[in-house]
Amino acid sequence: MAKITVILGAQWGDEGKGKLVDILAKDFSVIGRATGGANAGHTVVVDGKKYVFHLLPSGMLHESTVCVIGNGVVIHLETMFEELSVLKAAGIKLEGRLLISDRASLLFDYHKVIDGLQEERKGDKKVGTTKRGIGPCYMDKIARSGLRVCDLVDFETFEKKYREQVARAEQMYGFTYENAEEELKKMKEWRPTVLEMMRPTAVFLHEAREAGKAILVEGANGAMLDIDHGTYPFVTSSNATVGGVCTGLGLPPKALTEIIGIVKAYTTRVGAGPFPTELLDSVGDTIRNKGGEFGSTTGRPRRCGWFDGVQMKYSHMINQFDAINLTKLDVLSGLKEVKLCRAYMLDGKEITDFPTRLEDVERVQAIYDTFPGWEEELSGCKTFEELPDNAKSVVLAIESMVGVPVKYIGTGPARDQMLFR
Repeated sequence: MAKITVILGAQWGDEGKGKLVDILAKDFSVIGRATGGANAGHTVVVDGKKYVFHLLPSGMLHESTVCVIGNGVVIHLETMFEELSVLKAAGIKLEGRLLISDRASLLFDYHKVIDGLQEERKGDKKVGTTKRGIGPCYMDKIARSGLRVCDLVDFETFEKKYREQVARAEQMYGFTYENAEEELKKMKEWRPTVLEMMRPTAVFLHEAREAGKAILVEGANGAMLDIDHGTYPFVTSSNATVGGVCTGLGLPPKALTEIIGIVKAYTTRVGAGPFPTELLDSVGDTIRNKGGEFGSTTGRPRRCGWFDGVQMKYSHMINQFDAINLTKLDVLSGLKEVKLCRAYMLDGKEITDFPTRLEDVERVQAIYDTFPGWEEELSGCKTFEELPDNAKSVVLAIESMVGVPVKYIGTGPARDQMLFR
């Protein structure tokens, strides 16, 4: 059977998954996305040009690949077509290269309205959602009332179901949705193209695997945003851990041959929620500015902190990574010292397990190992051996702390700024 490699965010998202996908994609025939929606933000820099993907797999940059949006993804068609138009304008061949699951849920603009209303009504308990409508769309899916890509086959029935959904949403949330007719018009225009892309993608992936074609799975969000295993309720609405790969693409667990965790050399998160290693000082500001830590989906400043080994060991426990891609090590250049959290202190007791209760995560105090920093820029380093000794020490400490080999090291934003060990 063929190789199936999975690339997953191991922290709170924004770890730099798109770059490794872009680097490895040339060795794969098929690239798939399993979960989430346009709340993802994968940034790839090629020949100085920056591409930001929210919905499409970033593997679309490689013309030799076929990309799959799986059944576990919630699809906002307008976003998808906007991203395709950017690729087309860049001269990238698209014909026959994007397949959409017939079972994938459709996300509409009224889901975005609901998302905003829900967040507003939470007052000071806001989750920090991207307001892209992801949660409300998954709510419809779980309530067994949502519309799927396959519903577009019979547009008359689709229109009836759509109007019923809008009426139900208006009644439940007390608003008037004024864009229904315009949205239906767009759906009708997009329908022929969508139906050309529509496939039973689980069958397609199974047949590709049987034929010996290598498959790369591009994760969205991060482990700590997983609806079941993350810092609930400050999470996304899907399974961003390895289990979501199987349910979101229809791949059996035994088929997965390699799982790679993408990990920043520090930690960030967007929106509200507990953050044990957060830096609220000039060091945090330096990391944010040098690392360009502003959301690729929302533009919001990301909260920055030191690397959290407790969180990472928990993430590894859930996902069982075979290797780590340590990204943005270059951002730490110039700091006098670098800290790695090895444990927490909770109620006078040292712990190394990540707590379940939000109240406990908010109360923990991080216990750090401190390492001397380095002044050298890393962008010119081509091998691990060329890294400054202090940078190598931090990498080896992270490797030891998590218990997973660091196989890839990011030394800058460009495609060629990645070391292989």
